[in-house]
Amino acid sequence: MVYGQKTMNHKSKTLFLHPMSISKTYEPKATEEKWYSYWLKHEFFRSVPDEREPYTIVIPPPNVTGVLHMGHMLNNTIQDVLIRRARMKGKNACWVPGTDHASIATEAKVVAMLKEKGISKKDLTRPEFMAYAWEWKEKYGGIILEQLKKLGASCDWERTRFTMEDELSEAVIDTFIHLYKKGLIYRGVRMVNWDPLGKTAVSDEEVIRKEVNQKLYYIRYKIVNSELSEVSKITHHSPLTTHLTIATTRPETIMADAAICINPNDERYFHLHGKTVLIPLINREIPVILDEYVTMDFGTGCLKVTPAHDLNDYELGQKHNLLVIDILNDDGTLNEKAQILVGEDRFIARKKIAVLLETDGYLEKVDEYKSQIGFSERTDAVIEPKLSMQWFCRMDEMAKPALDYVLKGDIKLIPEKFTNTYRNWMENVRDWCISRQLWWGQQIPAWYLPNGQFVIAKTREEAFELAKNLTTHNSQLTSEDLTQDEDVLDTWFSSWLWPISVFDGFKDPNNADINYYYPTNDLVTAPEILFFWVARMIMAGHEFRGEIPFKNVYLTGIVRDKLGRKMSKSLGNSPDPLGLIEKYGADGVRVGMLLCSPAGNDLMFDESYCEQGSKFANKIWNAFRLVKGWEVDESLENNNGLAIEWFESRFNQALAEIEDYFAQYRISDALMATYKLVWDDFCAWYLEMVKPEYQQPIDRETLSRTIIFFENILKILHPFMPFISEELWHDEELFGGRSAYDCCIVAQLPSNGKINTQLLSDIEIVKQIVTQIRNIRNQKQIAPKEKLALSVKANSVVPYEVYEDIICKSANINHFNIVNDKIVGAMSFMVSTDEFYVPLDETLDPVAECAKLKKDQEYYIGFLRSVNSKLGNERFMSNAKPEIIEGELRKKADAEAKLKIIEENLETLAC
Repeated sequence: MVYGQKTMNHKSKTLFLHPMSISKTYEPKATEEKWYSYWLKHEFFRSVPDEREPYTIVIPPPNVTGVLHMGHMLNNTIQDVLIRRARMKGKNACWVPGTDHASIATEAKVVAMLKEKGISKKDLTRPEFMAYAWEWKEKYGGIILEQLKKLGASCDWERTRFTMEDELSEAVIDTFIHLYKKGLIYRGVRMVNWDPLGKTAVSDEEVIRKEVNQKLYYIRYKIVNSELSEVSKITHHSPLTTHLTIATTRPETIMADAAICINPNDERYFHLHGKTVLIPLINREIPVILDEYVTMDFGTGCLKVTPAHDLNDYELGQKHNLLVIDILNDDGTLNEKAQILVGEDRFIARKKIAVLLETDGYLEKVDEYKSQIGFSERTDAVIEPKLSMQWFCRMDEMAKPALDYVLKGDIKLIPEKFTNTYRNWMENVRDWCISRQLWWGQQIPAWYLPNGQFVIAKTREEAFELAKNLTTHNSQLTSEDLTQDEDVLDTWFSSWLWPISVFDGFKDPNNADINYYYPTNDLVTAPEILFFWVARMIMAGHEFRGEIPFKNVYLTGIVRDKLGRKMSKSLGNSPDPLGLIEKYGADGVRVGMLLCSPAGNDLMFDESYCEQGSKFANKIWNAFRLVKGWEVDESLENNNGLAIEWFESRFNQALAEIEDYFAQYRISDALMATYKLVWDDFCAWYLEMVKPEYQQPIDRETLSRTIIFFENILKILHPFMPFISEELWHDEELFGGRSAYDCCIVAQLPSNGKINTQLLSDIEIVKQIVTQIRNIRNQKQIAPKEKLALSVKANSVVPYEVYEDIICKSANINHFNIVNDKIVGAMSFMVSTDEFYVPLDETLDPVAECAKLKKDQEYYIGFLRSVNSKLGNERFMSNAKPEIIEGELRKKADAEAKLKIIEENLETLAC
C-alpha cells in the first residue's frame, strides 16, 4: 500500500479508534514508540513513482561500523525536517537510507574480533576472512539505522541500500572499467598517506591533523674534505668547516637521507657549495644540493632531504635526481635498508637513535617543539608518507564540468561562502589514490599475468580472453595463471556513485525509479567532505548521467561543546544521543539541535538546548490541555473577534516568514519563528486573550476557531516535532474521529492567508501596554488578581477604545479611561508617544519618579544623538535604501516626541 495515493486521493473509511484522555504531563517515550510503529505499519514513509512531484533525499550513508553521534543527530534531523515538510506539501517524498561498508574501519573491527578469538588475519584465506566480515556486518551493521528510528527519521526503509551489496558492488566495478578504458585510471608509484596500523593507503580526508608536543633534534653531519674555502675565510665561518647542523623531528629517518639542501643565496653556507656530508651512525656520503625551496630564516637554514618519507622531499628528489631509499616496512618498523635497528618500531627507533647520536657526539641539542601531525581517522595511527604502487584516477577532466555546475548555479551550495572553497579545491585538484591494501571492499578488477602484464576485466573468464590476445607468447596460458589484484577500491569510490546506484541507475539506466527520482533535490552533509564526497558525486553524475545528482547542498556545521571544542570520545565531551532522547524525548532533542545550528556554521551545543526543547513540548501539551478543558455555552456570544482576527493575521505573517526561511534553507530561523509563534503569540497572548474566567464556559465560535488554529499549529510543528504533533492530532474530543490515514504526517500544510498589518501593529502596542502594567504589578508587589485602573492620554491615532476589552482582560483592568490631561500622583509609562497612568492607593514618590524620568530622558537624548549622526552622514544617506532612511526618520520623530513628553512630566513634577 502506498501512503501517497491513500492519503491524497482516498480517505479510508476505517475510523482511527483512539479514545484519548490526555495525561497531566507529556510522556515522550510511549508516544514515540506508538506513532513510529503506526507510521511504519501504514507505510507513510513508503514512496513509489506516481503522478506527483517527487522530492528526494539520499542519506549520506553512515559507516556500517557506526553508532549514533551528535553529528548524525544534527544531519538527520535536518533531513527529516525537509522530507516531512515536502510530504506535507503534497510531494512524493522519498528519503533513501543506507550504510557505507567503510573498508578501513570495518576491517579493523573484524581483525580485532578475530584476535579475541585467537585468529590472525594472515592465517586466513581471503574468502575465509570475508565470511567473518559479512558475519560481523550482519550482526552489527544495522545498529545506526535502528538508532535513527529513535530520532524519528522517516526514511523509506524498504529502500535501504548497502555499498557492498551485489548490485552496488557491480556498479563500482563497471565504473572502474569504464574509467580505465577512457584513460582516466592508471597504476603508478606515488607518495601516499600510509596507515602503518591498517597497512593501507588512506585518502586525504581520512587524515586528521593534530597539534602534538614533539622534540626537535639538532644533528651534526660531518663535512667531507672540510678545508676552508676563500669565501669562508673572508666571512669567518670556521665553526661550520667540519660539521653541519640539521634540525629534525624525525631522527629515525636519517638513514634514508639522500641529500642536504641549502638556499643558494645563503651566505652562511657558500663554503658548502659542491660539498658532500656523511650521515651520522652509518657514514653514507650524500651531496649538498642548492634550491631556493629552503627558507633561510627557518631553523638552521639547512634541510635534510628524505625522498621516500616526505612528499616535499620526494618532489625535491625528483627535481635533483636523488636516490629514493625506503627504510620502513608497511607496519612502521625499520627494514634492512636502514642498516641499524632493523625490525624496531619507528618510534622506539627514534628514542634509540637519539641515544646513539648523543653517545657518538652527533647530537648538538634537543628542543621542545609543537607541530601538526597527521593521524589515521580510522585507526588513530600516525600517518607515514610512503612511496607506494597504487591505482589512481585522473581528476582534471572530470573536475571542470563539476565546477561549472556550481559556478553557474545549477547546484547551490548553502551557505554560499563555501563556493570559493569548492572552486579552490576543484581548480587545484590532484589525482585520486583509489586503491586500498585491504580485503573488505570491492576488489580491483585487474588481473596479472605471470610476466607482470595486466588486463582489466569484470571476471576471470573475461580477463583470460583479454590476456590471450595480449601477446603471441601466451599459448600455454590458463585462466588459473591469472592473479587478481589483492587491493580493494577506496570506499569513496563506491559512495561517489550513491545518488545513482541507490536507484539501480547502473544496472538499469532507464528504470522507473532513476527516471523519476533523479536528480535528487537536497543533500545534507558536512563541509569537510565537500570535495571528497560531494564534488565526486557531481563528477559521477555528469560522467554517467550527463546531469547533476542534486540541486542543493546544505552544509551543516561541526557540533562543538560550549567551550568550542569539537565533540569526541577522547575528550569525553560528547553526550550519548540516545541518552538525550531518553531524558528529553526525541522532539525535545530535535528542537535543541536545531535551535543552535545555523547552516554552515559550527554549533555550540549545550544540553540546556534539549531541555528547552523538552519544555517547549510541555508548553504545547499544557496549552492543549487548557483548550480541551473549556466547556461551551451555546448561548454565549463571541466577544473575542478582535483577538481571533489578530491571531489569524499573526499566524499568516509567521507562516510567510517560515516559508521564506525554508526557501533560504535557514532551518534554525524557521524553527525559531515557529517557536515564537507558538510559545509567545499563541500560548502567552492569544489564549490569555480568549480564555474564559476560571470555571466559566466559552462561546462556541471562539472554541471552534481556536481548535482550527491549534490544528494548523500542529501542522507547522510536525516537521520539527513529529511525535507530539501526531499524538495531539488524534484527540477525538477536540478534533473528532479521524480515519486511519488522516494523520498529521501527511496533512497538508496551511497556505498563506491575508495579513492585517494595521491590526498587527496595534496589537503590538497593546502587548507593550499590558507588559508595562504587569511590570508595575511586579515592582509594587500587586497580586495579578487585584483589579487596577488605567488611563491613557493618546497622542497617536491608535483607537484604544477598540482594544479596551483585550487590554482590560489581559492586564486585569476594571476601569479604562481616555483622558486629555496628565494624572498627577499616578504611576506612568509611555508606549510609542502615548502616555498611560495607573493610579495606586500609595502616594507617589516624586523623587523616585523624577529619577526615573531623568534616566529615560538621558537614554532618549543619547538615542536621538545616534540617529542624527547617522542621518547627518553623507555616505549613509547616499548609499542607504529609501526604506532604511525612512525608518531612521521615524525613529527620530518618535524619540523627539518622547523627549517632549518627558520634559513636560519633569516640569509638572518640578524636578
